[in-house]
Amino acid sequence: MPINRAATASVDVPRGLAGVVVTDTVLGDVRGVEGFYHYRQYSAVDLARTRGFEDVWHLLVHGELPDATQRSAFLARTAELRRLPVEVRAVLPAIAAASGGSGALAGMRTALSLLGAALGFRPVYDIDAEQRRADALAASAAVPTLLTALHRLGQGLEPIEPRDDLPYAANYLYMLTGSEPDADRARAIEQYLISTIDHGFNASTFTARVITSTGADVAACLVGAVGALSGPLHGGAPSRALDTLDAIGTPDRIDSWIRERVLAGDRIMGFGHPVYRTEDPRSRMLRGIAQQFGGPLVDFAVEVERHVEAILAELKPGRELHTNVEFYAGVVMELCGLPREMFTPTFAAARVVGWSANILEQAEDPKIIRPAARYVGPGAPVAVPAVA
Repeated sequence: MPINRAATASVDVPRGLAGVVVTDTVLGDVRGVEGFYHYRQYSAVDLARTRGFEDVWHLLVHGELPDATQRSAFLARTAELRRLPVEVRAVLPAIAAASGGSGALAGMRTALSLLGAALGFRPVYDIDAEQRRADALAASAAVPTLLTALHRLGQGLEPIEPRDDLPYAANYLYMLTGSEPDADRARAIEQYLISTIDHGFNASTFTARVITSTGADVAACLVGAVGALSGPLHGGAPSRALDTLDAIGTPDRIDSWIRERVLAGDRIMGFGHPVYRTEDPRSRMLRGIAQQFGGPLVDFAVEVERHVEAILAELKPGRELHTNVEFYAGVVMELCGLPREMFTPTFAAARVVGWSANILEQAEDPKIIRPAARYVGPGAPVAVPAVA
């Protein structure tokens, strides 16, 4: 019989759920009109400028910045969790080979599932808050090891074992390159990682929370988030922003190249954001980090930014379109020696901490996330035709 639409209490909302509040959170917020975002009660940019990655990780998972004793304990605990179970390590070559040109992020979806099984992750619905936190820490700590191992195996190189004496960002670069990074580059990547740990209810974070609402295990929730992040409209823009700089090539080509793309309706990667109506604070911070390194790439990026914003203001009046985090993130990662195919995986190495914090928060809510869709197909019911 026909469904009584009134009985379902459907509510029309904007496409993409833009601006729709679906829950309460204590983890942070993005205030797009102001150009400001925060983790709990602290400015995320201030945290990136003044604190280490593990401090912010502790803040999101435990609700407070650590004191010296808590920091030492947290560093030791998370460093120990970096090492992979033997059964996971053994199959990484096969995963890397099967992933082929898809890269480390695609391989990590499979590896994360295996990690959860090897570590005995159980549905969050069936475990207490402490065990959920333990699972989230284990998965988050292992992600950089998985990503770097998969990348190196894909390049025909042996994985590098993690070091307990290096903090998160420096250890990530060490496992990626096989060399201990210099302090300036390690700190630059650390600041980038901190600035991208969390950012409101973006697509991957919301995906993680939807899966968590079903009561699934932590690994399943993270795998879904990784899948969302892999889309080029979400986490795939840093390398594409650099590709734009390469395509422009020289300063004298900036105006003609950009005008042609904008007039054709093409998106300029690295510009515009669905939330910010002013400059992205992450972009501003990363621009400053890039300028501390200096060099032709940085000078060219700044020049392109200036021209693009002027052209967009001219051709799209009334719209605030500025660089987003991906534009200067790509520049910083390039300056620090990361291969472009690892830009989005590096984003994931940060965002896994934010996903985990959201998983832990969502697991406290017993209500499954189950929205509705408006049917716009042929009228129903229609008699099923007989087989000719």
